[in-house]
Amino acid sequence: MKAEIIAVGTELLLGQIANTNAQFLSQKLAEVGVGMYYHTVVGDNAERLYSVIEQALERSDLLLFSGGLGPTKDDLTKETVARVVARPLVEDTGAMARIEKYFERRGIPMTENNRKQALVVEGSHVLPNDHGMAPGMAIEYNNKLIIMLPGPPRELYPMFTEYGLPHILSCMNENVVVHSKVLRFFGIGESALEEELMDLIDSQTNPTIAPLAADAEVTIRLTARAADVAEAARMIKKVEEQIEKRVGAYIYGYGSDSLASVLVQAVAERGETVAFAESVTGGLISQMVTSVPGSSVALRGSIICYTNQVKNDLLGVPNEVLASEGAVSAEVARIMADEVRLRLGSTYGVSITGEAGPVAGENKPVGLVYIGVSGADGTRVMEVKLSGTRAGIQTRAAKHALFATLERIKKGGC
Repeated sequence: MKAEIIAVGTELLLGQIANTNAQFLSQKLAEVGVGMYYHTVVGDNAERLYSVIEQALERSDLLLFSGGLGPTKDDLTKETVARVVARPLVEDTGAMARIEKYFERRGIPMTENNRKQALVVEGSHVLPNDHGMAPGMAIEYNNKLIIMLPGPPRELYPMFTEYGLPHILSCMNENVVVHSKVLRFFGIGESALEEELMDLIDSQTNPTIAPLAADAEVTIRLTARAADVAEAARMIKKVEEQIEKRVGAYIYGYGSDSLASVLVQAVAERGETVAFAESVTGGLISQMVTSVPGSSVALRGSIICYTNQVKNDLLGVPNEVLASEGAVSAEVARIMADEVRLRLGSTYGVSITGEAGPVAGENKPVGLVYIGVSGADGTRVMEVKLSGTRAGIQTRAAKHALFATLERIKKGGC
């Protein structure tokens, strides 16, 4: 099934709002193995919309519309679709009753143009709107499926999840389930990961392999279609094992895991604790960790030592070392990691110092970062060279620090 999204609204073309509906719909359809081939945005113009619909019907099997179902004159989606499929608009009594009750509850008169929201294309399967007034619609036309959804995300998301997606699956005439698993990678880029798995990706049929790059991370979604979830899981497991043999060293988690959540879980399961000494990241690592529910059992505390004076006063980094090596150095990172562990009484001490730019200091290049991880068996320091904006370097540096700590734990820790 080839799918296409048509987002309707001049405000999208003007950049007044972001097209988050298309992102949501694409993600949901990918989860069930429906291929998304086109995204189109068209303004509130009936003739241009008509032309877009005709073109979409020639090249796609599933058309999903977002927006243009409201009460005003510039809401043209269902009128134009009705014109294309040569069917009249009729009032849906259920939708009309819902709209009338809405105004009754608010104690305000209903304007006549709100009746327009209860109109649906004749013969369509109505999708209830549990969070607004305009219902959605599903129409079968010339062996194509047309789904119309409201524009506001708070209405579209639940409508599609509860009614739209189940209807699409029912029309696919397949007695199968679609099951997915997400693998999360760090320390390897999307292109390098794809190169390692190219033969698997090229030969994919079922399960499918879908890589996706995020900020300094990569995910792979494995999706299988089978008679039941257990069989789909077995199919996915076979592919997952092949991936693990090649790039398993870079897998840090699954599904909705984050580096911070996996670290918190790993430290807590061992009955241990961690403390951070942050310079270049200015508390970003600590924020990532404390955003994880229950992180208090793992995080002992943090010291934000952004200046040399604080490095000296709170962590005892000798002024002569700061003068000779510079704040951005392996030796300073080592001392910071040792001292934060000892002073805060944690199992692990993690330090980070570096140059985020945009102007380099201490004759050190922008993007140079040192990360120290201290435990009872000693301290290891790693050098990382990053690029990008100041914020980008800080975010990637924070993730490198979390990953380095995880690696230390995996390899025996303290």
